[in-house]
Amino acid sequence: MEGKQESLVKQRKLSARERIDLLADAGSFWELGAAAHSPVPGMEERTPADGLIGGMIRVEGREAVVQAMDVRVLSGTEGEVHLRKSEFFYSYAKKRKLPLFNLCEGGGLRMPDGMGSDGISDKLFPHCMLDHGRETPVLTAILGECYGGPTWMAVTSDFVTQVKGTGMAVAGPRMLEMASGERLTADDLGGTGVHAVHTGHIDHIAETEEDAIEMLRTFFRYLPSNAEDTPPVVHSGDGDRRIDVMDIVPANLRRPYDVREVIETLFDLQTFMEYRSFYGKALITGFARLDGQVTGIVANQPMQMAGAPGPEECDKAVDFICLCDSYHIPIVFLHDTPGFRISSQAEKRKMASKIMNWNTALAKSTVPKYSVVLRKSIGAAYGNMCGPGMGADVVAAWPEAEINFTGPEVGVNVVYGKHIQQAEDPKQERAKYLEQWNFDSSPMKAAGKFLIEDIIEPEATRSFLLRFLRSATASGPVKSDRRLADWPMSQ
Repeated sequence: MEGKQESLVKQRKLSARERIDLLADAGSFWELGAAAHSPVPGMEERTPADGLIGGMIRVEGREAVVQAMDVRVLSGTEGEVHLRKSEFFYSYAKKRKLPLFNLCEGGGLRMPDGMGSDGISDKLFPHCMLDHGRETPVLTAILGECYGGPTWMAVTSDFVTQVKGTGMAVAGPRMLEMASGERLTADDLGGTGVHAVHTGHIDHIAETEEDAIEMLRTFFRYLPSNAEDTPPVVHSGDGDRRIDVMDIVPANLRRPYDVREVIETLFDLQTFMEYRSFYGKALITGFARLDGQVTGIVANQPMQMAGAPGPEECDKAVDFICLCDSYHIPIVFLHDTPGFRISSQAEKRKMASKIMNWNTALAKSTVPKYSVVLRKSIGAAYGNMCGPGMGADVVAAWPEAEINFTGPEVGVNVVYGKHIQQAEDPKQERAKYLEQWNFDSSPMKAAGKFLIEDIIEPEATRSFLLRFLRSATASGPVKSDRRLADWPMSQ
C-alpha cells in the first residue's frame, strides 16, 4: 500500500480522503463503511473500505452525501461490497433529499467478482441510480482514468467536470484492444478533447484536481439541495442600473461580438458561470444572478457560426432547459441568430429530430421564461429561442431587430430572383425588394398585432428582465411542475 501511496504523491495526485477534505466544509466529513472490505477470503487486509470512501459532508453549509473511489485499492475497481456501499449512498441521498457528490477514479467492475452468471447478476445498475428523476443534484468529478461504473455515474449526473489528462469511457484501452483490435491511449479514447468536441458528456474541463473540486462547489451554489427547495438567493446590490449595451452590440448585423459581454452587463456583476462552454459553441448556456436570484441563460453567440445552432447546440439547449426546469430556475433567452445551421452533414446527424427535441423541452418546461430579440431571430430558430407561442412569459425585441422566415438576401433571391434578373435595372429592383423585406422584418409589425409583448430600448433590457422576474416571484419562490425531470440525462 505504501508503494502505491508514494506513486500517487509523485504524480501529485490526491488520495480519496484528501479529495473529500477539499470538497467538504472543514471538519464536516462523517465516514460510513470504513470497516468494510472484500468478502473474498484472504482479501480483507488488501481492501480497506473495499475501495470506496463515503459518507456525510457539508458543502457551502448544506448537508450532502459524498463517495470517492480509492485508486490505491485494486485500482479503484468495484467489488461486491464496494457496489453495495455505492448503492447505499445513492439511496440515502434520494431518500433524505440530499445532493450527491461523486469523486471518481476507477477501473470499473472488479474481476473475478463480476465473473459468471451469479457474479454479474447482482452487479448491474442499481434502480435508485436509474430512477433518480433529478430529485436531488448529482455532481461528478472525473479525477483519473474512469471506466465502467464511474462513466455511468458521470453520464447520469447534473454536472460533470473532468481533469485534463484523464480518460472516461465504457471500457479501458486494454479491454478495447482485446475486443476490437483498436489501440488507443486513455486520452484518445475518452479524454477531455473527445468529450468536449464529440460527446458533450462533460460540462467543464479542469486543469487540476483542485480546480475540478472547486468547480463542484461553485456549480452547487446555483442549485437547490433538492427538487422541493429553490436555489439560494444572494443579493448583490446591483439594483436597476441602466447600461447602454449598444456599446457592445454592433448595429451592423454582419459584425460579430461576444454575447458574454452582454450577459455580464445585463446580470448581477461577476455572477455568470458558463455551462459546457466548449461544446455547441454557437450557443451560450449558463447561470447568473438577477437581483440575487439564480437565472438560466440561453444566448446565441455571433462569434461562432454567426450564432446559427447546429446539432450540438440543440443537444446542449435541451440538457440545459431540463436542468433549469427540474430545479426551478427561470430562463432568459437572448436571440441573435440567422437561423439553424443546415447542411447534409447536419441532416445525417438527425438535425430535424434535435430541433423538435428542443421545442418539446420548451413546451414541457414550466419555469418562467423571458425572451429578448437583440439584433435578429430568423426562421425556426426564432421559435426554438422561445419566440411567440413557445411558452415564454413575455417576448420583447429591440427596436432595430430583424425577425422573419429567412434573411433578406436569401429571401429576396428565392422569392423574387427571376423577376430581378428580368428587370431593366436588376440592382435597383433588388434594392427595392430588400427595403420592403427589411420593413416587413421589423418587430413593430409583430408588436402591432400583439404577437410580441413589448419593444424595449437596449439600455432598458436589465430593467425589463428585473421587473418580470420580480412579478414571477411576488407570491413566493418560483416552482416548476418538473415535467422534464425524467428526461434522459444523456441523449
